[in-house]
Amino acid sequence: MFLDRFHTIEDGQIVISALQASQFAKEIAGDFNPIHDPDARRFCVPGDLLFAIVLARFGLSENMTFRFRSLLGEGVPLRFVETDDGLNVCDGAGKVYIEVARSGACTQDKQLIEDITRAYVAASGKNFPHTLKPLMESNGVMFNPDRPMVMYESMSLALDNLNLPSPDLELNNATLEAAGKRGNVLLEYRLMADNKPVGEVTKRLVLSGLRPYCPEAMAGVIEEFYRLKARGADYFNKDNSGDHSDANQAG
Repeated sequence: MFLDRFHTIEDGQIVISALQASQFAKEIAGDFNPIHDPDARRFCVPGDLLFAIVLARFGLSENMTFRFRSLLGEGVPLRFVETDDGLNVCDGAGKVYIEVARSGACTQDKQLIEDITRAYVAASGKNFPHTLKPLMESNGVMFNPDRPMVMYESMSLALDNLNLPSPDLELNNATLEAAGKRGNVLLEYRLMADNKPVGEVTKRLVLSGLRPYCPEAMAGVIEEFYRLKARGADYFNKDNSGDHSDANQAG
């Protein structure tokens, strides 16, 4: 399975190292948020990776909602506790990182699950700058350019059925609501299969440190994004067999 190198299993629990999480973010999701760098002071595991692991372990249901409750640092053993309507992803102390609700028909088709996962995370990789930059600009606000934070709040999917050849996501609508220094973003996608709509996917994101939009500051953020993207490509193209654990700090 393509997720095998992005996590390990220890005593029946899922463990994700900072390097594994960062590799997934950069290689699969195209996500170069510095918070996913292995040596980031406030490092956290990308929500897309946890989403992917849930689907791989428990299957794809016609209706699913993921609520992201806490940031996950590196090396935390995770348990998946099934509930009446879904499951919780939590640690040994009971701290919940994701609540998952699910209903409808369910499939364990590995190829379909991988296809859906790749389509989903590819769409996430376009969040910044492709979607969020013009959205912030049109609303006259932006995140803190010195500490650009974009975090998941929740995501959901509603499928017409589970017959999904060549699935893909098309962005249908994007809105931003400013509430003080917090920005609430809603992204709405059509799920397509064989060029036909077969469902909907929504994502809710949170932007922190909102301030008036500044074109020069945003240009600097975008320049840094592409610098990090180029650096990430170089980093993961070279030998990373050494132990990086001493440099990792979970926030």
